[in-house]
Amino acid sequence: MSATDAFPAGLGGPESADAAAPPGGLLDVLSVAAVVLDATGRITLWSPQAEELFGYSAEEALGRYAAQLLVDERNREQILKLFAEVMAVGQNWAGVFPIRHKDGSTRLVEFRNMRLQDAHHGFYALGIATDQATLRRLETELSLSMRLVSQSPIGLGILDTDLRYVTVNPALERINGIPADQHIGRHVREALPFLDVDTIESSMLAVLESGVPLLDQFATGRTPSDPDEHAWSVSYYRLEDPAGRVLGLATSVVDITERHRAAIAAAQARERLTLIADATVRIGTTLDLDQTARELADVCVPELADVAAVDVLDSITDDRRGNSGFERDRLVFRALAVAAAYHTEATRAADPTGEVAAYDPDRLVTECVRTGRPVLVPRVRPEDLPRIARDRTAAELLARCGLHSYLAVPLIARGAVVGALDLKRARNPVPFTEDDAVLACELAARAAVCIDNARWYQTQRRAALTLQRDLLPPPPPRRPGLDVAYRYQPAAGTSEVGGDWFDVIPLSGDRTALVVGDVMGSGINAAATMGQMRTATRALAGLGLDPADLFGHLDHIADGLGRSTTCVYVVHDPQRAQCRISNAGHLPPVLMRPGQPPQLLDLPTGAPLGVGGVPFETTVLDLAPGDQLVLYTDGLVETRDTSIDTRLGALLDVLSGPPRPLETTCDVLLRVLRHPEDHDDVALLIARSTGTAED
Repeated sequence: MSATDAFPAGLGGPESADAAAPPGGLLDVLSVAAVVLDATGRITLWSPQAEELFGYSAEEALGRYAAQLLVDERNREQILKLFAEVMAVGQNWAGVFPIRHKDGSTRLVEFRNMRLQDAHHGFYALGIATDQATLRRLETELSLSMRLVSQSPIGLGILDTDLRYVTVNPALERINGIPADQHIGRHVREALPFLDVDTIESSMLAVLESGVPLLDQFATGRTPSDPDEHAWSVSYYRLEDPAGRVLGLATSVVDITERHRAAIAAAQARERLTLIADATVRIGTTLDLDQTARELADVCVPELADVAAVDVLDSITDDRRGNSGFERDRLVFRALAVAAAYHTEATRAADPTGEVAAYDPDRLVTECVRTGRPVLVPRVRPEDLPRIARDRTAAELLARCGLHSYLAVPLIARGAVVGALDLKRARNPVPFTEDDAVLACELAARAAVCIDNARWYQTQRRAALTLQRDLLPPPPPRRPGLDVAYRYQPAAGTSEVGGDWFDVIPLSGDRTALVVGDVMGSGINAAATMGQMRTATRALAGLGLDPADLFGHLDHIADGLGRSTTCVYVVHDPQRAQCRISNAGHLPPVLMRPGQPPQLLDLPTGAPLGVGGVPFETTVLDLAPGDQLVLYTDGLVETRDTSIDTRLGALLDVLSGPPRPLETTCDVLLRVLRHPEDHDDVALLIARSTGTAED
């Protein structure tokens, strides 16, 4: 090995052939003293370091016998013998010998002695000495440093000022995945081409330039010995000698791959928990089947998939018991929702929302529903596309969009499979994993219950609406002295349908009974009670009873049915131009007279039917031609966030203004006072007096 090889540039080697590099600082730390003795043992040369080591100046030492000056009398014979051997045969001597310092103390000094010969064949003795304690300390520190470097689990490397490796420890060999001989003498760019060398080199040069260490720099990459991605914490320090000369660079590398992977896993777990929490809030906000399916699809993108589709067995949308959705060996699905993280033609490959499709047994979504288990295709191959797409055109479309990973999970509610959640990744480069399948199953399970609830509530809603509409009266015939308009509007909520009704009942003597009632509660039971109350009212009305007496009988009937009912009962007599009105806990009717503002009738409120034991009163009201009565249920005016007085004022405001046709008035009232999300049904009946009965 040449001197240049032994001392790389920047770490002690010569900088050029004709110019020596600046001296190192190790000899300065050792403070090596040089002393030359003649053949008789007199001191002929004395270095400044000798003065520092022994305490005598050159003037005090030169010309004196070294043994007398520096050696205690007890050790003098031994040192003279060693001196004679060196001078006689030229044999070098090295060892530790006690020396007497000028201050009288004794010190152990490490010696190297050798014989010198001048041009006249004269002999001299050269002694090189240093303090033994200092030398042992440096040896210990050097040995300890070498052991620490070689045995450290931290990767350590030394580079010269040209960023060429001078030394690396075994840990750095393992971390970089290449042996030491592929480091030493090579530039960092040559040794580590598989890493981001531009960033590494830029960081090293910055440290060499500024002297400010760069600590805990995060880096990732793959090494030749391991194709999996690793993570490292890297630090850079500038190396200087005691004189401040820049020697090179030290780098320390800690493999933090496991910690990095654990951090990624923890972050993913937090994301999954966040997604599940988000799904809990966002899915099932209504009892609408289609809306619930859209909420599930929307939650899945972009956090879980690029494209998400929700399909249910067609049988559950119509609640056809006994039909499981199977059509021979195929499954019949109805597409409910499709969502995408970005605009993509892949959405066209899904079945159009609302349409019905029969899936063959080889379709992966069919397999998912039949088995009730997720179907995961981490990496989609061309031969997989026909089993994912609905037809060849859709398969070609998915291929163009870059579909590379697919996942289908069943929608299971109360132990039964009701459909499937279909997930695709195209722009997201990461394939679906088993963890993704677990997360998708969790989302699907939560959504499936909501979907099943929506399906059952819609079934109940249809039943309640059907029952209620069947129980409501047919369009009333034209009555003498009255024009009548009416509306019935069911509640937005599925389970709230049921209790409101109206009726127009012909009575003897051209009289007409007008009824609006509201059974407490909702659902099929309320609708059934409403039908019974309407039938009883019609039967009692035929007896010609006064309104208060009729309510007395209805009170007993309602008590037997177990449900309270509010009701307004009006008997109009065109011959007398009068109305007889009784109120059983209901909201007051509105009286509208031409040229006057509408007003709420001040009637004895009475108790709801079914309370029992409370008398009812009848109020007589004159009704001139053109006068109108507006009867309604509380669903028209009551809301959860506004007082009833404010809402009744709003009702009067809507009824104010120029006269309108009765049908128009009905439409305006519903449009202004009702909202699509209102949770109560409405019965509305408007009657206008036309004068005496016509023949």
